[in-house]
Amino acid sequence: MKKIILFAVSLLLGLSACSASGPKQYGIKVVRDYPHDRGAYTQGLFFQGGILYESTGQCGKTSLRKMELESGKILRKLEFDRKYFGEGSVILNDKLYMLTWTNKVAFVYDAASLRYLKTCAYPREGWGLTTDGKQLIASDGTACLFFMDEDFQVKRKLKVTMNDRPLRLLNELEWINGKIWANVYTTDMIVIINPGSGKVEGVVDCSGLLPDNLRRSDTDVLNGIAINDGKIYLTGKNWPKLYEIRLVEK
Repeated sequence: MKKIILFAVSLLLGLSACSASGPKQYGIKVVRDYPHDRGAYTQGLFFQGGILYESTGQCGKTSLRKMELESGKILRKLEFDRKYFGEGSVILNDKLYMLTWTNKVAFVYDAASLRYLKTCAYPREGWGLTTDGKQLIASDGTACLFFMDEDFQVKRKLKVTMNDRPLRLLNELEWINGKIWANVYTTDMIVIINPGSGKVEGVVDCSGLLPDNLRRSDTDVLNGIAINDGKIYLTGKNWPKLYEIRLVEK
């Protein structure tokens, strides 16, 4: 598992420094829930053509899946050698890209068939991955996001700040309405990032999303953000549910 780094809440979230000029604060309301494979250690989540895609992690359990939203049924599943720890994934220009955590490689597939195309060198830790439709956008657990071409060459590096302080542990990413949404690893917080300035413009409190009665000893943290037809979906690592949510401004 990733090293869980403990931060004082005031240092990590910067909530004590919030002011009238700080990021907007949101809660969430569950619209609907769907079944989700409790054995899936979710790392990447996104829709393409109405189909839900998910990449999962942990050595020996890493996979790439195409799924049916309504039933949670797995339509297609690729499994990986146990030496690989899978991370974020996304489709750009008819190719599916998937990162690994510390293996220093990324995989590329034909998006339609999931046919393997190539393995690329990847110099950083792989965490989250999304796209603005023109380039790949990745996180590595630091306060930086990396804008890359389809060969994983970095074209721009963006420092993310909240209340003028770097915000670390940026993890799973999703491009939503011209902004980058990122969950902050080990927390129940999602931040909404301006892709030009790197400033956090919104904070989404997702605490309590998965009820206590659905938690088990292997239930892990919030991780998994996806959008489809304007609807936003969230899940977590080894969660039995995937939730359609809407924001509620505080």
